Amino acid sequence: MTSALDIVDGEVRELVRRRSLDPVREPDVARRLVEEVVADYQDRAMVSALPALPDPRGTAQSIFDQVAGFGPLQPLLDDPVVEEIWINDPGRVFVARRGRSELTTVILTTAEVADLVERMLRVSGRRLDLSSPFVDAQLKARYINEI
Repeated sequence: MTSALDIVDGEVRELVRRRSLDPVREPDVARRLVEEVVADYQDRAMVSALPALPDPRGTAQSIFDQVAGFGPLQPLLDDPVVEEIWINDPGRVFVARRGRSELTTVILTTAEVADLVERMLRVSGRRLDLSSPFVDAQLKARYINEI
């Protein structure tokens, strides 16, 4: 059975495509779109067999982070205490806070890592390929704070 989050995520992504919206360049428009889709879904779920959204606000933030940000890493990027994030393995995402390394509870899939790396490299101007299998890049503050 498809989850409420999956349904809302699919509806948001379809509307982003139809409207040719660039969520990274137009985060305010994207946020309003996500909020409208979540509200519409809640209305429909009350009078149909659609699964309920247990946390509409959290759902909206999660979907916004997926389409306009860096998905599961976005809360870490938004945390002003996090100085650095690195991924050693999809299940081993680390951060540095106040100069100390710690393993996070973030667990990614291989596909999510590939997608995140591609999106981050696009805005950083760096590249990753067989001749350079490791990459170290710093995102510009505007990409972190606007998302």
